Amino acid sequence: METWRLIDLGKAEPYKAQTFYEAVAEAVHRGLSPNTVILVQPSEPYTCIGYHQDLGKEIDLDYIRSSGLPVIRRSQGGGATYLDSGQVFYQIVGRDSEILPGNVDKLFEKLLEVTVEAYRELGVDAEFKPLNDVVVEGRKISGNGAGLHESVTILVGNFIMDLNYDLMARVLRVPDEKFRDKMAKSMHEWVSTLERELDEAPAPDTIKDIYVEKFESVLGVKLERGEPSLEELTILEDETKPRHLSDEWLYMEPPAGRPGRSVKIAHEVKVLEVDHKAGKLIRLQAEVIGDEIFDVDISGDFFIIPKEFINRLEEELIGTRIDEGALTMKLESFYDRYEPESPGVSPRDFADAFMKLRELI
Repeated sequence: METWRLIDLGKAEPYKAQTFYEAVAEAVHRGLSPNTVILVQPSEPYTCIGYHQDLGKEIDLDYIRSSGLPVIRRSQGGGATYLDSGQVFYQIVGRDSEILPGNVDKLFEKLLEVTVEAYRELGVDAEFKPLNDVVVEGRKISGNGAGLHESVTILVGNFIMDLNYDLMARVLRVPDEKFRDKMAKSMHEWVSTLERELDEAPAPDTIKDIYVEKFESVLGVKLERGEPSLEELTILEDETKPRHLSDEWLYMEPPAGRPGRSVKIAHEVKVLEVDHKAGKLIRLQAEVIGDEIFDVDISGDFFIIPKEFINRLEEELIGTRIDEGALTMKLESFYDRYEPESPGVSPRDFADAFMKLRELI
């Protein structure tokens, strides 16, 4: 049986809560530290963006700065989010271990079995949702990410005790308030918490104790409590935190982005917006599940007569796959049946707008 170290940081200031595991990963890589599981709660709220994201496009910097929230860029991918003490983080850092599959799909599936079993012990009927979510009745209740640091595998995730949905939506940069409202509504619908599922969230120490128990029983690993080493704290203060506090890291230029706006809500659920210029402007704001339209608003500076037909078109498109053939057939059928007039905008133009939306999925 493997023996790993367990570190419980309790509540830690945002930079330590978010980046200490990177210092541990570097120490593990150098052979200075053993494989480790870290448990921690942020002591204060902050905003976090993924490694590949464009800072200015993802979050409302003016609002965040005026609110005094720190902004931290993760070393792993994923989306922008708001975090606070309503979450308990688990951070798994290890190398050369039988419990760490080399394939990322299998890594999530194996390690998130621990999270699933912990939620079930807490009274929530959770299940694993590939690639990297834990859900209850289709609603996300744990977000997870993974990456490599040199020779070290990292998986990070959380137990969501409570969530400030409105603030989560508020910190993100959005095209307009209509998009923000759609995003907040989608979060309420597709992201859950222990508070919502159980009426009252268990104490953080209870969650941690159950997670430790399930980690040991599910994976066959012995966890021995320990403390951060001097080497790890030195790496944190001299290397990890200075990197994260630097403008070069925070404002790094991301890879070339795609047109439009995409916000992942939960597993396959996203809220998207694109503009498409045909003879007139078509703007689409859609909530999608996979590649299927769950909800859509169509606007722009085009005319459609009778004007009420745009609402009928929105309704008829719900449930349609964002597939060129399926959309073209649905749009042409709509025009054939109802014979709306839309000068400068054709069924083909609407189909092209939706195919641009598909680029964001």
